[in-house]
Amino acid sequence: MRVLIAEDDAVSQRILEAFLVKWGYEVAVAAEGEEAWGLLQASDPPRMAVLDWMMPGRDGTEICRGIRRRMDRAYTYVILLTARGQKEDIVNGLEAGADDYVTKPFDPFELRARLNAGRRILELQDQLVQARESLRDQASRDPLLNILNHGTILKMLRKEVARASRTHCPLAIAMIDVDQFKTINDTYGHQAGDAVLVEACRRLQAGMRTYDSLGRYGGDELLAIFPGCDRAAAARFAESFRARVGSQGIETPQGLIPITLSLGVAALDDMRDLKPEEFVRIADAALYRAKSAGRNCVALATDQDVAEEVLRYRQEYDRFMLQTCVANLPPPHSTM
Repeated sequence: MRVLIAEDDAVSQRILEAFLVKWGYEVAVAAEGEEAWGLLQASDPPRMAVLDWMMPGRDGTEICRGIRRRMDRAYTYVILLTARGQKEDIVNGLEAGADDYVTKPFDPFELRARLNAGRRILELQDQLVQARESLRDQASRDPLLNILNHGTILKMLRKEVARASRTHCPLAIAMIDVDQFKTINDTYGHQAGDAVLVEACRRLQAGMRTYDSLGRYGGDELLAIFPGCDRAAAARFAESFRARVGSQGIETPQGLIPITLSLGVAALDDMRDLKPEEFVRIADAALYRAKSAGRNCVALATDQDVAEEVLRYRQEYDRFMLQTCVANLPPPHSTM
């Protein structure tokens, strides 16, 4: 672990550095406060700091306050070196943000024990952060397919629609359906159907860019988001996905199962204040056309799809809001 030593006395600095290197720490050295602060602002700063209380430029407590004001960095464990032994001084140092303190002249065994305690705390914190991120990732992904779940892919769509509206960049989505999936389940069983979906998603993800998104919209329907893609580019992507997934059957314990995809693609250069839900309906209309055309193909949403689906969605929304308002009206007063 990397430790910063900030000490303006050259002799004390060399003694500290020698002990820490002997104990297996990687050491960065600063001779005054501004230099120490600069090292702590680096892209990969030391995780621990041993700071002299009194230094030119910035003293140890100033640096502590500056560290604790930052909310965008990993935690830095701080030990103050101080010749001040009064309880009031120690309390002030801890309130400034120090985690621990060692009085001068320091005892090497005490300093080593306090450094080891700090390292254990940082290692435990790192484990907790990793566990939190793992839980967050699990909560956002479909447990079977290892792609974004329904709620997360719609959240991602709202984010990309807002970005495209703000930057006036094109945006495309595709509704993807595994052809005859019910027949696969009925013929080979649900375990084989699950294996087909898992492998289809793996093949799709292998052909996507790092900033594309794929999520489970429902059942065997998937939603893919392609930022920056116009209609022609989105059509090429969709066709490549159809070929990638359907190029060969999928091996399952029940045997080799052939698979094809139908894809409905919606792509707009101008979002025109389009709602994410409207965008999905436009792609869904194109998907219905692909299925009606015999499946195993890509259908692009037309301008007529855009106009019809937006109008239909807004009529349904207005009708829903009207019904909600009527249902919430107070009952009429009765008259005697």
